[in-house]
Amino acid sequence: MLLLLAAALAAPAHAAGTAVPPGTGTLARAIASAEPGTTLRLGPGLYAGPVTIDRSLAIEGVAGTLLEGAGEGSVITIDAPDVSVEGVTVQGSGSSHETIDAGIKLTKKARGAQVSGNTLLGNLYGIDIHGARDAVVASNAITGRDDLRMNERGNGIYVWNAPGAEVRDNTIRLGRDGIFVNTSRDNVLSGNRFDDLRFAIHFMYSNGSEVSGNVSRGNHLGYALMFSSDLIVRGNVSQGDRDHGIMLNYVNDAVIADNLVRGGGEKCLFMYNAHKNALRDNRFEGCPIGIHFTAGSERNVISGNAFVGNRNQVKYVGTSAQEWSEDGRGNYWSDFAGFDLNADGIADQAYRPNDLIDNVLWTQPAASLLLGSPAVQLIRWAQREFPGLLPGGVVDSAPLMSPAPLAAEVPS
Repeated sequence: MLLLLAAALAAPAHAAGTAVPPGTGTLARAIASAEPGTTLRLGPGLYAGPVTIDRSLAIEGVAGTLLEGAGEGSVITIDAPDVSVEGVTVQGSGSSHETIDAGIKLTKKARGAQVSGNTLLGNLYGIDIHGARDAVVASNAITGRDDLRMNERGNGIYVWNAPGAEVRDNTIRLGRDGIFVNTSRDNVLSGNRFDDLRFAIHFMYSNGSEVSGNVSRGNHLGYALMFSSDLIVRGNVSQGDRDHGIMLNYVNDAVIADNLVRGGGEKCLFMYNAHKNALRDNRFEGCPIGIHFTAGSERNVISGNAFVGNRNQVKYVGTSAQEWSEDGRGNYWSDFAGFDLNADGIADQAYRPNDLIDNVLWTQPAASLLLGSPAVQLIRWAQREFPGLLPGGVVDSAPLMSPAPLAAEVPS
């Protein structure tokens, strides 16, 4: 008896929470009358939205808890710090991009919000983190609208000017972009899964963030990283994305490591005007082009990567010399028949993925009609025998004889 009494006294006063019955207006009235720190427990059934949470509360649903909006605005608006919403199915947002109508919207006041384990169905935007610092959005299942064309849909999760936000372990499909991070910093996007989207992850003007352990499958583009610096992009997977697995556009000082891009429709990796990045231990496999490297991308470190079974391993448009090895360690090239007489794992001769003829073909595709001609074969033979004839371009001075083991998780 004494033990039971002690346990009861030790439990928080609001541990049991306040039960809120389904119905029209019941949740809005419960929020308006609740003291800060209250837990509102929703049972199975239909609750009418929209609702605004303007004080620190916890809202917990169960299987069958459905909160449905009226087709205008956002269904849940969190407008107070330290709010949590968990276990609720949310649908019925409006259709305005101007007001970013969402299933759940976090305003600037929603610092430290926790949005987890919810199901969001058919909203224009799934979750809008609009200025809320240190928010956590985790383990939600978000399905967008299939009645709109892709570019007319909203994003699964939109992060705008929300430093410190963490977005992890969500599943997102049928939106425009899975996660769009715009004008933000110090965010973590980890363990998310993406299908049927334009871009799985899209960064614009967002610095100092981490993108790790995500899986993009069958989207138009996996990871579109633009106008951002100091990113860590590690252990992600792009499988069968239509255009590019990873795109670096005006991205500087980033670490791109241990990622897997497999079976892309066009390019495993596209680098455009991207400088001082470190690309290490990635695998680029089964793409028409392994890396397209252009627009003056300079001072990048590219080593330890595996280029496996790409139709063209590298497309480099330029004449400046590009050394793709670091401290005596280059990359693995599946089409390179090199020798390793001292058995140190490094080939005894350099690898050049492109020659003069390749450079002509990139700029003059019609010249491909001459590929089988004796003149073209003579030029290629001369370049192999007399390396001084080769133009500037990509050179791997220490090619690896075998690829490193995959670090990224390969989806089944």
